[in-house]
Amino acid sequence: MARILVTGAGGFIGSHLARMLKQRGHFVRAVDVKWDGYMEEDYASERRTLDLRSGTACLAATEGMDEVYNLAANMGGIGFITSVGADVAHDNVLINAHMLQAAIANRVGRFFFSSSACVYPEYRQANPGVVPLREEDALPADPDSFYGWEKLFTEKMAEAYARDYGLDVRVARFHNIYGPEGTYEGGREKAPAALCRKAAEAPDGGTIEIWGDGNQTRSYCYIDDCVSGILALMASECGSPVNIGSDRLVSVDGLADMIVGISGKALSRKHLCEAPQGVRGRNADLSMARSRLGWEPEVTLEEGLEKTYRWILSRVKQKGK
Repeated sequence: MARILVTGAGGFIGSHLARMLKQRGHFVRAVDVKWDGYMEEDYASERRTLDLRSGTACLAATEGMDEVYNLAANMGGIGFITSVGADVAHDNVLINAHMLQAAIANRVGRFFFSSSACVYPEYRQANPGVVPLREEDALPADPDSFYGWEKLFTEKMAEAYARDYGLDVRVARFHNIYGPEGTYEGGREKAPAALCRKAAEAPDGGTIEIWGDGNQTRSYCYIDDCVSGILALMASECGSPVNIGSDRLVSVDGLADMIVGISGKALSRKHLCEAPQGVRGRNADLSMARSRLGWEPEVTLEEGLEKTYRWILSRVKQKGK
């Protein structure tokens, strides 16, 4: 049994990861500044509410830990990360710098950093038929958001800590993780959850809004596959960043088609072309994950969306009572 810290454990990926680690018999310390409350079961051995922008808090969080999974971040969907820049950069750089330093001070054995596909340059994502992004494509750098720049900087900072202090670092670049028990309203939700909520709330014969022209493309990875990818990475000897995602490219209109089909409703669409939509195309090349980790996603998009829609529909019905 390892003693494991999961930061950002009040959020979507962090709560699912903490639950899996606890189910495997580990002691799990869950830390966050706030708790979304979507996961109803007790998924941690110990829970601490700490503001990890503080170096003192990071020292307290990492004390006595064998491994750290650092998922704490100020982040959200495309509407959030395109409108908020300074707070995202400020908060996340502080969290990550203090967490790396605390890991050294408390002699943590292995350190995981949750990066993002947002590190990839805008010039490689200019059309919907994007070539799948390989890990080496991140440089020369040109992320399309401050969030992406912050993630890329932290990757390099983690690399420096690995070189200078011998910290054993693992870095995953997440590509559009979705699933139940995550944010689905309030402005920080991502496209799959937002579209599921809109379809769940709409009356049969109604209309849902789609940001952009619907032709922009993405790949989407179900949360259970994401967690298994993280664990495979942490068990590996791969010290360089690795894509964790899916390589199945789908347009936003195509995503909406699937969700509307699951809902069983006849819904029309209204495209908001002036709304934030990010890069025109983004897809993951999973060659490194397959060869270095022996990992690839198993849950189909249809299966994952079905589970996600049903969970969000249940939340919408509860709120409607």
